Amino acid sequence: MVKYKDDTLDATFSALSDPTRRAILARLAEGEAQVTELAEPFGISLPAVSKHLRVLEKAQLINRRVEGRVHRFTVNPVPLQSANNWIEHYQQFWKQQLDSLDDYLKQTRSKEKKQ
Repeated sequence: MVKYKDDTLDATFSALSDPTRRAILARLAEGEAQVTELAEPFGISLPAVSKHLRVLEKAQLINRRVEGRVHRFTVNPVPLQSANNWIEHYQQFWKQQLDSLDDYLKQTRSKEKKQ
């Protein structure tokens, strides 16, 4: 059964709602990166990128490793897997619903042709 209230899932979808954060995750999927490397393609300030990173961290979508003054980030796939499981549940539900509708429409058409 899918839970309707899940703070982790809520945080994941909230974090993923922003295109900049999705782009940051896409970049991190290629490998570890520093804040300056993540900020480069966006043309936004380092503090703005840091805010996006904090949202991603709070949602546990990324991990931070600090070496002196350098902060390195990597993707944490666990919350994404939970989101994927939630989506797959509803994908199966809607597939079944659409298959039932298709069957109904075929039966209705078949009856109309016979009349």
